[in-house]
Amino acid sequence: MALYRNNGELLTERRGIIDAVVNSLGKSDHGSRILRRGRRLGRITKHRLSRWLLLLTALFSVYFTVCGLKMFIHAKMESRFPATHRIREGINLHSKHEELNLHSIHKELNLQETVSLSEFGKPPPKSKRRKHFPCEVEFLKSVDGLAEPKNYMNFTWFSLDYVKQEGKTSDSGLFEPRFGGHQTLEEREKSFYAKNQMVHCGFVKGSPGYSSTGFDLDEKDNAYMSKCKIAVSSCIFGSSDFLRRPTSRLISQYSKNNVCFVMFLDEQTLSKLSSEGNSPDERGHIGLWKVVVVKNLPYEDMRRTGKVPKFLAHRLFPNSRYSIWLDSKMRLNADPMLIIEYFLWRRNAEFAISNHYDRHCVWDEVLQNKRLNKYNHTAIDEQFNFYQSDGLTKFDPSNPNNPLPSYVPEGSLIIRAHTPMSNLFSCLWFNEVDRFTSRDQLSFAYTYLKLRRMNPERPFQLHMFKDCERRALVKLFRHRTIPSPP
Repeated sequence: MALYRNNGELLTERRGIIDAVVNSLGKSDHGSRILRRGRRLGRITKHRLSRWLLLLTALFSVYFTVCGLKMFIHAKMESRFPATHRIREGINLHSKHEELNLHSIHKELNLQETVSLSEFGKPPPKSKRRKHFPCEVEFLKSVDGLAEPKNYMNFTWFSLDYVKQEGKTSDSGLFEPRFGGHQTLEEREKSFYAKNQMVHCGFVKGSPGYSSTGFDLDEKDNAYMSKCKIAVSSCIFGSSDFLRRPTSRLISQYSKNNVCFVMFLDEQTLSKLSSEGNSPDERGHIGLWKVVVVKNLPYEDMRRTGKVPKFLAHRLFPNSRYSIWLDSKMRLNADPMLIIEYFLWRRNAEFAISNHYDRHCVWDEVLQNKRLNKYNHTAIDEQFNFYQSDGLTKFDPSNPNNPLPSYVPEGSLIIRAHTPMSNLFSCLWFNEVDRFTSRDQLSFAYTYLKLRRMNPERPFQLHMFKDCERRALVKLFRHRTIPSPP
């Protein structure tokens, strides 16, 4: 029997039967109890459900409140002690040892005083790291009519020659020729005097019969570099970087015709660049860069090998009057002649380098190198303790008589005139890198201050310019790979 129509409504007969049953239940006592009990059960169930919902809401509120307090306290502690947080999070090697032994670091550095963490000027967390921007550099409008000032080269003059060969000094013991030579401490001390002398300055060969000490160049490349009067140089060893070509449209035609742009590469790097489509043309150029291949690298440490063209431009370009060093992580965005005019001629300086963007004291630089595991800690300690024993002191930013605005340089851009004093300083700085660690920022202030102290009557005109000016001349990139610390 069909009870529904097509639209789902009950038939009239069925609806009447149901109404009759409900009415009969409502009129009987038994039916009344059933209805009342159903209503009461509904009210009890709703009441209990409301109580459970209220309880759950309260528990969630307490949970989120506790979590919020924990996050707030953690943020407060992090903002108060950012350096300690970085030490815990940042050190890859010996992390637990470094974290639990901050006092041992102070002991290693041979500090006589108790120094607070904040005094070392630790870098802030990544979220609060300061951003650095370029500033305006007032270059001349063009290189037209540009000429060296008449009295510019009125600097300290003396004759400087270099140790070219070393032999065995005695019959006892083994002798192995070194690129940097075997400079004694007595020879090292005498080399700081600005006088007619012969100093160690790399490229030291052994006696006949010994193999080359390294940094071997093709004779054609040597002939090319000997003709350079002004040189811009950089290097990539161990495929540590991509090739950054100078921005051609910002380089004047005069500089393109008269300045040598030389990129030193090892064979591994040249092969890597060639596989990426950066092969030298028939003249041996990649863009403005003249590629010079270095064979038989003098050091296993690629950073130390890179100091050879960085510091010894006066040896590689023996007839050059000026040189500019450019780190391989940067692209040159300014004309070399305008750079020389602005940083050397206009300031009557023979050596120009920028200050570091964050650190100004060697103590800070030592600790930063340890934090980031830039070099063997024992080797850093030996170098730093030696410098302290020889008079190196902390940089005092409140002292108006500081010889430099900072004791830590940003050495990725160096502009120099090849004067005797500039060449001597470059040799002395290289010798420190050869003797101690390859971290040249550790030895810069010591070398400069000792040279200045030992030659009070013979000034060295070094101009330290602002880091923001350096950033205005170049475009910065990240290294392709970072060489492992020795």
